[in-house]
Amino acid sequence: MSDLQQQMKYAVAKAAVAQIQDGMILGLGSGSTAALMIEALGTKLKSGEIKNVVGVTTSFQGEVLASELGIPLKTLSAVSKIDLAIDGADEVDPGFQLIKGGGACHVQEKLVASLADRFVVVVDSSKLVKRLNLDFRLPVEVLPSAWQLVTNNLKSLGAEVTLRMAKHKAGPIVTDQGNLVLDLKFDGGIDDPYLLEKTINNIPGVLENGLFINLADEILVGEIKDNVAIVNRLNKT
Repeated sequence: MSDLQQQMKYAVAKAAVAQIQDGMILGLGSGSTAALMIEALGTKLKSGEIKNVVGVTTSFQGEVLASELGIPLKTLSAVSKIDLAIDGADEVDPGFQLIKGGGACHVQEKLVASLADRFVVVVDSSKLVKRLNLDFRLPVEVLPSAWQLVTNNLKSLGAEVTLRMAKHKAGPIVTDQGNLVLDLKFDGGIDDPYLLEKTINNIPGVLENGLFINLADEILVGEIKDNVAIVNRLNKT
């Protein structure tokens, strides 16, 4: 990662934490930018600048980091709502639709985002795209026993399908829920994200896919201007 990209990530993480208020129940996302946000939150809690917040994490990785920083946590089943969720994204289109799941955490991420009163997405400018899936593959979490069946169904929709493999272990990636991930590529990208999300989720054996439709309320975009990291706030119109 370049220094400029790291600066952008720090800038949006700091801007997101500035929206946190005392007493909030927070959705704490996954990925590199979300990790910087969690670290910034931990620092403010330690200094007393923010008080009495509780976090709901979207991954085991985030749970470990938040615990190490002394951030109080609750499970998703222990809360009835989330005041503010902050998470990254792998792609963001002009309509505020997202692809998430590069870290194979999109099931829990979508649960947290859907429960939040406000969902703020933190990205650097490289994640803004004109159309989803031209570059980043769409992840689909599937039951292990159904991955071949689901693959065949997805191919019938016109998708190129690959089983996501682990880099430092033999075999496929296994999610926090004990499932597998199929990565999809559609020629020309995704025409109708809303329809495709529902179509994929109706395939037996699919747990959830990485299309986040009509969930994001604000996009915080880290950009470099005159060699300085700035934050551009995109609000849904």
